[in-house]
Amino acid sequence: MKRKGTVYVGADHAGFAIKEYVKDVLAKMKYLIADTGTFSTESVDYPDYAERVAVAVSKGRNRKGILTCGTGVGASIAANKVPGIRAALVHDVKTARLSREHNNANLLVLGGAPFNKNKVKKIIRTWLTAKFQRGRHERRVRKISRLEKKYYQTSLSDKQKLTD
Repeated sequence: MKRKGTVYVGADHAGFAIKEYVKDVLAKMKYLIADTGTFSTESVDYPDYAERVAVAVSKGRNRKGILTCGTGVGASIAANKVPGIRAALVHDVKTARLSREHNNANLLVLGGAPFNKNKVKKIIRTWLTAKFQRGRHERRVRKISRLEKKYYQTSLSDKQKLTD
């Protein structure tokens, strides 16, 4: 069977176990996996791994990533700071599907502690196979991109003021 595209994965220490399970699911689905770490349960900072995955995903069309941390909240906040990222913190199959169909999410975020393997497998399969529906949703995603561009420029100006 032909290999599918690459999925970038990353986690902090609290999401390490679920990341390892995600890799198993992806391998069985014939995806290539780019693991950005962490590689143990030793305490690390989730923004570092969220950045690694988000930057990799942002560098190409149709790239996808999966992040995990203890709750998924911190990783989703951090990843969404990277221009071009639409990270969706997902807890069930319905929101996994809708995050792709309506929001064209390119990064799936899962909470890692505790997690249900069967539920996670269904979420991943749903998220990877759902297709963006375009139409009215495309207009909304473009508006999100415009907000990002508008405020990214503003934040760069503010950043300079903070370092002065």
